[in-house]
Order: sequence, then structure tokens, then C-alpha cells
Amino acid sequence: MIINLFDDSAWQSLRPLSFTRPVADLRIGILTIAQKWEKYLGAESGFLTIAYLAAKYPLLSDAELFINGSVCPDEELVNAISYLKQGECLKQQDLVIAYKINKGDSFDTYDKLKPIEYSGDFIRIVVPEDIFKFNDTELKKDFALLTKGKTSAKLSSTNTFIGDNFFAEEGAVAECSSFNSLNGPIYIGRNSQVWEGCHIRGSFALCNDSQIKMGAKIYGQTTIGPYSRVGGEINNAVIWGYSSKGHEGYLGNAVMGQWCNIGADSNNSNLKNNYAEVRLWDYAAESFRKTGLQFCGLIMADHAKCGINTMFNTGTVAGVSANIFGPGFPRNFIPDFSWGGAQGFEVYSLNKMFETATKVYERRNLEFSTIEKDILTRVFEDTKIHRRF
Repeated sequence: MIINLFDDSAWQSLRPLSFTRPVADLRIGILTIAQKWEKYLGAESGFLTIAYLAAKYPLLSDAELFINGSVCPDEELVNAISYLKQGECLKQQDLVIAYKINKGDSFDTYDKLKPIEYSGDFIRIVVPEDIFKFNDTELKKDFALLTKGKTSAKLSSTNTFIGDNFFAEEGAVAECSSFNSLNGPIYIGRNSQVWEGCHIRGSFALCNDSQIKMGAKIYGQTTIGPYSRVGGEINNAVIWGYSSKGHEGYLGNAVMGQWCNIGADSNNSNLKNNYAEVRLWDYAAESFRKTGLQFCGLIMADHAKCGINTMFNTGTVAGVSANIFGPGFPRNFIPDFSWGGAQGFEVYSLNKMFETATKVYERRNLEFSTIEKDILTRVFEDTKIHRRF
């Protein structure tokens, strides 16, 4: 099966996380949303997204089935979509969930299709905090999907296992650590490493080729994406991949994009001193939006970094390629391509950012390509309005 995952208004409301990817490429649980649909449907997926992302995330022209990239699959929803006929559109009120076009029809003319109402519940990712908010539910679903009919690899007898809801892929190693899966599953991906003295509670996922450093304390509802390295204390956070939080310090109720780095002894607050509702910066409204949450920490977009001993206040949004350092609490909204901290910011130029990114990619034996540069150049241009330093 060939499918395309389309972006709707959620792409706008998920910025800055979606500046560099379609919504379906967001990781929540163990897998990205696109990977979930591929697993459920046995499909190859493409993307119908904003034009400047299309070179990296192309559309598959042979697809007849289009699925909303902000919607996470489950068995009931997958069944409903599988019954769609050509010329039909699955909806819930005004929300388009999926549609199936006739051959030769335009990709985005779902408004002319026969509507089929869907009454079931499902998870949809609309704002950045939804990623850590729904991570526990999605992690449990992904765990069941990925481990069904499989047997866990054996880990060293030096470890302590509390509960049986544990699965390790081949190549995973761990020594002298504790894994408590009584409150949720624990998934350890292939070629990943848990170093000595770590304490991990489920629900938790460590994706492939990642490491947890010695003595880490990781609480439930947490995902560490592929090719990442973490340490210190982490709670209800989602780290997408190719990122590092390798030292002591707290990260909680947070989302951390790709190619990010958090310096030693850096912390984020996830609860206001007066226990008030947390607000987050909203790019569309150009103001702060109420989240309805009491616990909400840090939203860090791709390529953002902070120096040692950085302090992030409750409900901070750090934009793409923001570089934060220095004493004191920086502002709660750190614009994309900012360089500085509480003492003030200046523009982080594209040339300097590209120099750093090239070195970061080389450390992973990857090329910082022209496609990546073009995407970041467009983000730089589109976010100038916020850099009024």
C-alpha cells in the first residue's frame, strides 16, 4: 500500500517543532506518526506538506489514500480507514481524518468527496505540549505494536527487573541498572546502551543506537529517540533523535528536537512557584497561549543548544537554531536563530549556524546537505519578525 500523510492547520500550531518537518514526522511514543501508519497498514508513506519541505519529504504520486498527519492510528481508526472507497472522505465534524481519491483526481480536492462520519476517539497532535502530554498513551500502543509475537533479547544478570513489561531488541546492552515496568512498559532499542547505575521507570523507550550515561534517573512517560545520549534526571520528556543531554541537570514535561544539545547542569522548571497555569508562546497569535497545564517545561526546536548551567523558566519555547548561554533566566520565548541569554540576544547568522551544523553532522558521519540548508534558510527568513533585538 502507498499512502500520503497530509498537513492541515496543526502544522501552523505546532511551530517551532514543525518548521523543519511535516507533522507526521514528529516522534511521539516510540515511533514517528508516519512510522506508526506504515506499521499498521504495511504501507510506504509520502508527505503532502508545505512547499519548502517537499524536497526532503516528497509526495508519493501513486498514492490514492491520504491520511491526516496529525492523527495517531489505533486499531479502530485503521479499520475505518481500510473500509474507505474511492471518492470517500472520513471526517469527524469539520476535521478531515482521511480520504481516498479516484485515479487522476487532484491530491487536495477532498471537499468534493462523499463524507463518512467517524464517531470514535483518537489522539491528534495539535500543539507542542501534546507530544509529552500524550506520550504515555502512544508509547504503550507502540510497545504493543513493535513487540507483538516477538521475544525480548536477554540482558545481563547484573540488572534488576521489577515487573515483566520489558522488551529489549537485539544488540541492546545494560549493566548494573534497575528497570521498573510496573507502571508502564520499558522498551530498549537495538544497539542501545544503558550504562551502570541507571534507574528507569516505565513507561519508557530508548530508541536504537542511543545511550544512557551512568547514574541517570529516568521517570515514566519518557522517550529517548535514536542516536542520542542522555544523563541526569529526566521526567515525561520526548527527545526526538541525534540530540544530547549528556550530563547532570533536570529535563521535565519537555520536547527536545533533533540535533539539540543541553549543557552540563542545565535545568528547566516545569511548575510555577504559584502553581498557576502555564502559558506557551504561540507563533500564529504572536502572543502567549494558555495550555491548561500546571506542569509544562521546555519546548526546544531542532538545532537549538544551550551552554552549561542554563536555567529555563517554566513554559519556555526555544526556536530553531537558538543558542542560549549565560547566567540568569532567559525570556520564555527565545526566537529562532537567537544567540545569547538573559543579558540580551543577537542574531545567530546563517553562515555561523551552517559552520556548526556541518561539524555536528560530520561527527555522525552524515552530510549537512543543501536540502537541509535550504530548509533552514527558509525558516530563518520566515522568523525574522521575531528577532527584534
